[in-house]
Amino acid sequence: MNFSLLLVLAVALSGLIYLLDAVVLRPKRRARAASAEAASDGGLGTAEREKLYKEPWPVDYARSFFPVLLVVLVVRSFIVEPFQIPSGSMRPTLKVGDFILVNKYAYGLRLPVVNTKFLDVAEPERGDVMVFRFPKEPSVNFIKRVVGLPGDQIRYEGKQLYVNGEPVAKSLVEKGPDASPRQLLLGETLGDAQHAIYNNPLDPGPQMREVEVPEGQYFMMGDNRDHSNDSRYWGFVPEENIVGRAFAVWMHWDGGLPSFTSVRHIE
Repeated sequence: MNFSLLLVLAVALSGLIYLLDAVVLRPKRRARAASAEAASDGGLGTAEREKLYKEPWPVDYARSFFPVLLVVLVVRSFIVEPFQIPSGSMRPTLKVGDFILVNKYAYGLRLPVVNTKFLDVAEPERGDVMVFRFPKEPSVNFIKRVVGLPGDQIRYEGKQLYVNGEPVAKSLVEKGPDASPRQLLLGETLGDAQHAIYNNPLDPGPQMREVEVPEGQYFMMGDNRDHSNDSRYWGFVPEENIVGRAFAVWMHWDGGLPSFTSVRHIE
């Protein structure tokens, strides 16, 4: 289901009904009421007057819902949009069941549905956590970390990420945490972003020869390096597929009661 398309159609339909009433239907109702009032010797009763002025139910609903739907459309399309994390590919940064907020104007403003950029703001930076439409299935949203910018040389070999020939700095934080006893919890510095990643020393994982990121595209990887379906497998993310930058977790829900103890900024 394309929620953006449904929202745009709902705003357009309610807005058209509201406009039609304001320009055509409402003046006609008032004219009929005025004629009836003039033709009545003793004047119209309250019930008769209310009946003549009463809006049809579609107009009543449109007048009530149009401003609400318009605000939701503007906020969701140009300011911030909520998403839920469906997989563990971004652990330990993001967990399954985290509800996140995505900044929709960080990388420029785009028209809803068609996703055409009409205002440049900034470009993605190495280390950003970014939501994008999956290149092989654009109806599906993915979330990964920006590893390679246009023109970068990227290589992944022996659990080590290389950017432009230089190994990305990382250090051991914890060996075999209780939540993932076969994982190493590492701290990684990617650009200005300092964040945690998982590596499984018992899993050989993918090896990737050096590739150059094409102009207008980005190389994305999950923080759960051995359990992430990312650019190492399916290639680059075109600029036009960008949705926005994830910046906060506002709730966690794993099927029980929602929890707000995990509210945090996304590094």
